[in-house]
Amino acid sequence: MKYSAALALLLSITTLQAGFLSPTNASGEKVRCVYSGTDGNCVEPALESSHQLVITVFGQGVAPTVTASPAQAYALAKRAALADGYRQIAERIKGVHIEGQDSVKNMMLQRSTVRTSVDAMVRGANVMDTTFKDGLCEVELEIVLSYSQFSH
Repeated sequence: MKYSAALALLLSITTLQAGFLSPTNASGEKVRCVYSGTDGNCVEPALESSHQLVITVFGQGVAPTVTASPAQAYALAKRAALADGYRQIAERIKGVHIEGQDSVKNMMLQRSTVRTSVDAMVRGANVMDTTFKDGLCEVELEIVLSYSQFSH
C-alpha cells in the first residue's frame, strides 16, 4: 500500500513537471523537444514555424572519356552533377541509411564493406550556378524548406 501511494505521487509529479516545465529556447519561448541526448538536454528543432531553412549543396559530375561530342560530355557531366546534388539534399533532409559488413577468418579481417542509401522525394530544388572545367561539372543546388511542408 505504501509503495502504490508513493508511485502515484511520483507519477503525478512527473506529469506536472512534463506539463509545466517545458524546455525553453534562449529567448524564453517554450519549444518542442525533438531529441533528448544522454545528457538530458533538449535540442531545439532546426525548422521553426516562423523561419525558413535554406540548404545549399554542390553536386559534382565527371564527363565520360568516350563521347560523341563535347556537348554530349557536358550534358552527361551536368546530369551526373544534378543527381549528386539531389542525393546530397535528400541525405541532409532524410538522413542516410548505413549498412556495414565485416568478414573475419582466423581472427583477421578479410573484407569490409559499407553501403549507404537514402530514399526521398526532392521537390523544389533550384539550380543556382553551373560550372564546367577540365571535364568536371559542378552544380550549386538550393532548396528552401518551410515549417508548413512538414507540419501535417
